Amino acid sequence: MNNPPATVDSTSKEKIYRQMRRSIIMGHHRPGERLDIEELAARFETSVTPVRDALQMLSQEGLVTIRPRSGYFVASMTVKQLRDLLDLRKILELSAVERATQRITPEQISALRSVHAGYTGDDDESYDRYTDENRRFHYYVALASGNRELAEMIGHLHDRLARFMVLRHAGKSQEATHARIVEALEKHDIDLARQALLEDIETSRDAILDGVLDEIAASNI
Repeated sequence: MNNPPATVDSTSKEKIYRQMRRSIIMGHHRPGERLDIEELAARFETSVTPVRDALQMLSQEGLVTIRPRSGYFVASMTVKQLRDLLDLRKILELSAVERATQRITPEQISALRSVHAGYTGDDDESYDRYTDENRRFHYYVALASGNRELAEMIGHLHDRLARFMVLRHAGKSQEATHARIVEALEKHDIDLARQALLEDIETSRDAILDGVLDEIAASNI
């Protein structure tokens, strides 16, 4: 049975969602910035309904905050909240990779190796893709643990961290870093897998926090 064609609003919603998500992740919309629905509808040449739906989707990823009677805003995050999320990532992903090392199948190894499309530059479109590939890679590792709830938590965590992941500038190194994790998983070597993942997590954490603190310092000049 064929699926019915997508409505104009449905198509517009997906387009607005993708473009707004990329703009927020790349920092073109700043934390705390109010997102005017009427202005966005005019920019995308559509009604307010798909704009509202797209912003609702982004709120579920933690990228947009909805304030009753005030509107939609790019989500803000304190340095303390960011540190807490990065710590939570470490706790969850180390647990996931330990379990995945014991359970992962050849098909799942193959899926991990097919995530990356290679380095294509440092433009916004490429970094949007790198960020998505990073999320999918760590989500797939968590799925290999056999605990789907854990995988969903890690996926949502990466959604909330997506705009900060860009600060790593890992376009050239990400695929090689992930390849070391895959090699350890394929060997079912828990210690090696933990070490490879921990290196990835700690390097990301340092780059993200350094980038955020540099932005804060620059804004106070």
